[in-house]
Amino acid sequence: MNDTTKVITATELKTNLGKYIDYVIDNNDVVVTKNGKKAVRLTPYITEIEQYYAVKEKALDYQYGGKKVSYEEFMDIYEKSELRMEYINGEIVLLSSPNTFHQDISGNLHILLRAYLAGKKCKVFYAPFDVHFYKKDLKTPDVMQPDLLIACDLDENVNEKGRYMGTPTLCIEIISKSTRSKDMVDKLNTFMLSGVKEFWIIDPKKQWAVVYGFKNFQIDEHNVYKMGDILTSYFFGGLEINVNEIFSI
Repeated sequence: MNDTTKVITATELKTNLGKYIDYVIDNNDVVVTKNGKKAVRLTPYITEIEQYYAVKEKALDYQYGGKKVSYEEFMDIYEKSELRMEYINGEIVLLSSPNTFHQDISGNLHILLRAYLAGKKCKVFYAPFDVHFYKKDLKTPDVMQPDLLIACDLDENVNEKGRYMGTPTLCIEIISKSTRSKDMVDKLNTFMLSGVKEFWIIDPKKQWAVVYGFKNFQIDEHNVYKMGDILTSYFFGGLEINVNEIFSI
């Protein structure tokens, strides 16, 4: 309950209905009790667009205020918002819209990976696609939207709402200046500790790719591939991509 919430009895409401309606109109809440128990909450009416901006402002406050939120609080905000956001190490991170080159790279990779996976059990997905990453020995997950991912455990890890709750085998992030640190440190750490087998970092500016292979929740190997090189997957046998194809437009 916030500081502007009044708790009154049903009798008080009947006696002073106009007074409490005015109180609620001024953006306050009123909780009505009956027989000593909280029965009804009166809240200000707001339109859908006002609701959207209220949630947006709240999310921005969390992000830029550096406040930690619980997983439950994040999911409540996320379900009510149209903003793209992730939940990393207890903090909400807002995602900006990708530029055209980012989308070209994402599209190229999706086509190449889908061709490789044709006839196989695994499937490739692209953002926005939420994944709940449970790091080793931790109960609270990070919630992220990798730019692309390959999932091989779909049969047993899609819930009744159609939401994927498994662990991807491969995650790919296309980095920008603003996401470089997060993608190369925080996300690498989360992917490694949650059982992901392989992580690709794609750098559009420098036009290179780094491939990390994880084993026993540690980095087993990593390789850097530049234009003209043939990127070779750590986990998927036969998955080889000419780096030039990744950055072609």
